[in-house]
Order: sequence, then C-alpha cells, then structure tokens
Amino acid sequence: MSFSFQSLWRGQSGAVFRNASMVLVALFVAVFFTAAIGATLLYQRQPDLTALTDYRPKQPLRIFTDEGVEIGQFGSERRYLMPIGQIPKQLQDAVLAVEDKRFRDHFGVDARGVVRAVLTNLWRSRRSQGASTITQQVARTFYLSSRKTYVRKINEMLLAVKIERQLGKDQVLELYMNQIFLGHRAYGFEAASQAYFGKTLSDLSLAECAMLAGLPQNPVYANPITNFERARQRQWQVLARMRDAGMITAEAEQAARDEPLHIHNDRDTTLHAEHVAEMARQIVFARYGDSAYSLGLKVTTTLHAEDQQAAYRALRKGVLDFDRRQPYRGPEDQEDMPDGMGPHDAGVAQLLADYRDDDDLRVAIVSEASPQQVVATLATGEVVQVRGDGLKQAQPALSSRAKGAESIRRGSVIRLAQDLGSSGQWAIRQWPDVEGALVATEPATGRVRAFVGGFDFARNQFNHASHAWRQPGSSIKPFLYSAALEHGVMPATLINDAPLVLPGDVEASGWDPKNSDGGFDGPITLRQALARSKNLVTIRLVKMLGPDVAREWLGHFGFDPALQPDNLTLALGSGQTSPLQLASAYGVLANGGYRVEPRLIQRITDAKGNVLFEAPPTELGDDARAISPRNAFVTNSLLNEVTRSGTAARAQALLKRPDLYGKTGTTNDAVDAWFAGFQPSLVAVVWMGHDNPRSLGARESGGGLSLPIWIDFMGHALRGVPVDQPAAPDDVLKIGGDWVYMDWAFGGAKTHVGFDDATEALGAPGPAASAPVLKAPEPPLPGVVMGPN
Repeated sequence: MSFSFQSLWRGQSGAVFRNASMVLVALFVAVFFTAAIGATLLYQRQPDLTALTDYRPKQPLRIFTDEGVEIGQFGSERRYLMPIGQIPKQLQDAVLAVEDKRFRDHFGVDARGVVRAVLTNLWRSRRSQGASTITQQVARTFYLSSRKTYVRKINEMLLAVKIERQLGKDQVLELYMNQIFLGHRAYGFEAASQAYFGKTLSDLSLAECAMLAGLPQNPVYANPITNFERARQRQWQVLARMRDAGMITAEAEQAARDEPLHIHNDRDTTLHAEHVAEMARQIVFARYGDSAYSLGLKVTTTLHAEDQQAAYRALRKGVLDFDRRQPYRGPEDQEDMPDGMGPHDAGVAQLLADYRDDDDLRVAIVSEASPQQVVATLATGEVVQVRGDGLKQAQPALSSRAKGAESIRRGSVIRLAQDLGSSGQWAIRQWPDVEGALVATEPATGRVRAFVGGFDFARNQFNHASHAWRQPGSSIKPFLYSAALEHGVMPATLINDAPLVLPGDVEASGWDPKNSDGGFDGPITLRQALARSKNLVTIRLVKMLGPDVAREWLGHFGFDPALQPDNLTLALGSGQTSPLQLASAYGVLANGGYRVEPRLIQRITDAKGNVLFEAPPTELGDDARAISPRNAFVTNSLLNEVTRSGTAARAQALLKRPDLYGKTGTTNDAVDAWFAGFQPSLVAVVWMGHDNPRSLGARESGGGLSLPIWIDFMGHALRGVPVDQPAAPDDVLKIGGDWVYMDWAFGGAKTHVGFDDATEALGAPGPAASAPVLKAPEPPLPGVVMGPN
C-alpha cells in the first residue's frame, strides 16, 4: 500500500470541499425556507383589497351649465373616473411602452426586471433602479409609502402578486390610469388631459398621448406647464419605445414628434362663470359639508353657456369702454430691468412670472418708452409696439413732466389691449376701478340664464349681482307707476311736472328734487312721464299714494319694504336692492304678474349619476300671483314706450324689434347706473358703480353706461327669438289712444294729479310766493279718457 503527501492532501481537501458545499447548500436551503416562510407570513398579512375592488377615489365637486359645459371645480384633487373601455388604446399602449412593456405577461412582478435592477444597483450604488411594474405602482399608491427600503419593496412585490390574483389586467390598468398623480393637481389621465390640453382623452392625438404617458416618472418638474422642454424630451422617449415595441410606425413617430402642441393655461378658459360656480359651491357645501369636495358630486346649473359668454363679454366691454374715458392712473408696477436686456431676451418675460395675465388686459413690461412709441414684451414673450391712438390715454404718463410712480419708463409693468378689428392695433390700458354686474333670468321659470357678478373674479370675488345692495334710482319707478294704476291713475292721466311744495320736515332736510335735465314740462301724461323719467311726476304719485302704501306695493314684486324709505325720497329710488332682486321684480311684469323666485341649481348628481336633487317645475298658480294681468299689461305698455321713444329709445332702434321693455336708472351724482328690461322670454338687469360709492362722472347715466351693455347682451341672447307682443287682457280697453281699465272706461279714473301743490308757473321767474299756481285743466267729457299729447 503506497502513501503520498499529495494523495493525503487531495483526500483532505476533497472532504473539506464536500463539507463546505454541504454547509452552503444547507445554508441556502435554510435561507430559502426562511424566506419562503417569511414571504408566506408577509403575504398573509397583506391588506384587504376592498379599496381596489370597490374603488371610490376622491373626486372633486364639479359645476356645469345646463348644456354640460364645466364652469368650476372644487377639491384638493383634480380627478375624473374613466372606465378602461373609454381610455384610448394608443394612450394605454404609450403608458405600457414606457412604464411596463411586459405588463400583459407577468404575474405582478417582472422577474427579468428585478434581476436587471439588482445587478444595476450592485454595479451603480449611486443610482438605483426600482423595476416596479404597473401593478406594484398600484400597490404602492394605494397601500404603501414611497420610502425606498427593502422591506417596503418586498411588501410591494407580495402585494402586487395578491392584486393580480384577485383582479384582471384591465382592472389593474384602470386603477393605475385613474389614480396616478400627474402634476398640476391632476390625478389620473383624464384630469391630466384636461389640465394640460383642455380636452378629454377621446380627443387626444398620438403626440398628446405620448406626452401624458411620460408624466408618471417626474410629474412635478417635467410636466408641460412647468417645463415644456423636459416634457417634450420625455415624450420623444415614449414615442421611441412605442416604435421599438411595434405599436406605431416610424412615420407615425416622426409625425407625432413634429406636431405642434398647445398647452392649456388659465387664459384658455372658454366660459367665465366664476361667481356662479362659487354660489353653487356654497349651496352644496351647506348641504353636504366637507364631503362635497371628495364625493364626485356634479351640479347642473340653469346657466346657458352662450348667454353666459355673451353677458361676460358685454359687461367687460362696457366697463372697459367707460374706463377708456378716465384718466390714466400710472403703471401697475415697476421691475428692475438690467441694462443691455433687450425686449426679445428670454429673461424679459420671466420678469412677469408673478403677474396674472388676462384675456383682454394683457400684462406687459416696457423696454422702451417715449411720447411717440412704447415697446413692450408680453408674458408670452411676444414683443409689441404701441403707437398713435394706442398711446392716447397714457400720454400724461409718457410726458417728461410725469412723476416717478405715475410715469411709464423702462421696466414699467403695464396693461395692453388689442383691437379685435382689422387693424389689430395695441393700446395702453389699465385695470378699471369701476365694477359691474349683469343678471338674466327666464321670467316664467325663474331660471338664471346668465350671471356675471363682477368685472374679474380673480381680482375681486365680491358678488355684485347678488350681494351689492345699492340705490336703484329711476329703475324703481315702474313699480310705483304700477301702484298708481291701482288707484285710478291711467296712462293718459295728466300729472303736473312742476316744482313742488315740500312738507316742512323734508324741506328742512335740504332735499331739493329736480328732473335730471333741470327743466319742467308742466302737464304731462303718465306715459310721457315714465318715458322721460320725470322725477317730479313720480314724487307726486308717491305723495298721492302715501309712502307706506307705495312701500307695501313694492313688496308685491319681492322688494323688502324695510329697505325702502318711508318718505318721498322713495320715488327716486333711494332705497336698496340688488341686481338679482331687481331682475326678479321685473320678471313679475314680464310674466304677466307672477312672483317667481330666481333659480340657479337645476340638478345635483353623485359620481355614478344618481340624482340627489332635482328642482321642481315652476307653477304659475294663484298662490304666485303678485299683481293682476291688467296691471302688468298696462305697466308694460309704459315700459315699452321707454324703449321706443324715451330714455332707452336706442334699445328698439338698435335691436330692431318692438317687444322690448325697460327703464334706465341713475342715482344722485351718478353713483349707480342701471338698466333693467326684458323681452317676454328674458329679463336682464345691468348695474355699474364703484365698490366704495362715488360718482361715475357728471355726464354719466344708466342710459349711457348700462343700456349699451344690455343691448349688446340682448342682441346675442334674442337671436332667433320671434317677436312676442302679448294681447291685452279682456278687462283693458284702448280709449282716446291709450289703455284704460275696463272699470274706469266710462269714468272714475283720475284725470289729473298734482295741480294743487305747484309753487310757480312753468318758466315763471321770481320768488315762489309771487308765482301763479297752475290750474287743473277742465275734466274731460264723461266716458272719455284723455289721450296723449
């Protein structure tokens, strides 16, 4: 038997190797079984999947017009639930190509991806790869934190496997595409589509789908609003992966890369109804509390989108037209513009980053300024030159004598408006310091068709249409004339338009009422008096009725008697009303005498479309009757005269239709300017004034300021609406050229009012004591009512 050291060594080393191998195998088996047991225990401890199988995401409160146009959204998350069947396939393909190309093949965890990620992480310790599948991202989004730890990663994988065992692939993808955060408060791809492109998923192009698909990786800093170039680079990566996966052709990829994209921003809002959206929010919040912002409630208002847009445009145009006549108040602000920075430099527009742009009043920064020309850069980077008439309003600020804060110079932040006509000329403008409101309602139903609560909601959230309680001025007169009709004063009755002897207490107060033109017409019919808005005539009517009777009658139309004075100043509209209340009051006349409350909310539904509230139909029954049909008809005939030949004659002249009724209103010193009127199917009220009441100007009036806005709006709203001139009720007759109640057709009506309290003859100079008193005319023959002159 031979023996050698080498053989001994080989024998010993082999034994050692075998023993070591057995130890390693045993250790591996122990680790494997420990891991398996641990994984089983962890798997069993994974949370219940009810949050996925019964998916109820937080969805915002959304407000719509009657036709379904969205006007407002409230909630911390912008999210719309979209079934997978309604998500375009090319968007699904884009997401899978860039996020999880083997999604349809794996069981929740991509084994190849995990191995690749492990090797990458070992090789590059500074840059980790997660290898998360879409299912893992769903698990993390719904149940786990985003902390990068091995325990969290293991839980994520196990939970992904559990999810795929209980849900189908389409269910998982649907959850992912509705839940994922995509920047700009948008959760889910439908919300992102509307946030970034202003359109729904079904309208997206391939280029837009690819840009959205690139958002999940870095939604905060690589979205097209925050950084368009980063978003575009990511879009190209998505397109390339779609081509590599055979989802699109090379030609389609290139066409998508070349497609110009319009990124949605706040100025792209197509319909402005912010005050209505806020009113609806308050109504819903009062009923549902904080849950209103997460249940996905949908509120349908009574607004008509086209009418709302016409109202918004008409009011803004009227306010801007008024402001053009006002002195220029100086630049909005002053920025430090470095020397050498030209108007086309990219950094110029950045100086305007903190200023809000506007549809009509574009924010701009001045790089050159002189009395002959101003060169300015818009927030979009566009450079414009302002010359000629465009400098007219701001000329004082361009003068060498202009004070520092009031002068336009390099670095001045100003507002520009562009002529929408053929010239396209730019002009220097300013934010108006006057406010306005417009309300339009259907008189038969009370449905609010248009509602503009102010010039700009972002700058002033106060709702002037519903909460601005102002003096109505002469717009209150038709309701006082309505009261007079019930006391025997008919349209042909003569009223004395002459100076008035005032009671001692009123005279002592210093109140000295006059007509707006300062003159007096003497005997004038009731019809002529309203058409010319004669103050002294209305005062005599209230004097005849008594202020208490007049106030009580105003209550029939919805006015609060407590907000109306208990003296003769009531005749001139020194009480208080709001545009919405005044529209409701004129609606009583327009619908033939029924009191109908304004209605703004038509329907409220939950996220699944179940109706939670539906406004009942309006019923014009005896309970709603406020005044008689004959009173409404005759009062309306007087208002029709106002728009035909009186202070609002421009209405019928410009709109070229005879079925218009209305009244101008201007308070003392032109603090408030009104026009209230209607066509039988639509009432509209316009108001203009300052938040801190002060004169609009010595020559301003409701006819000059608010009537043009009303005409502009009604011109749009009444397109295609047939002329409607209601027939006279059976108990009204036309005698002597004008209407009279049947009861008084053969006597009993007042033939004259106010001829026993005049202090001086028409046109007679000298002290009141020596002035002759006008005598009442001889009464007409029995059975005949005086016609108009």
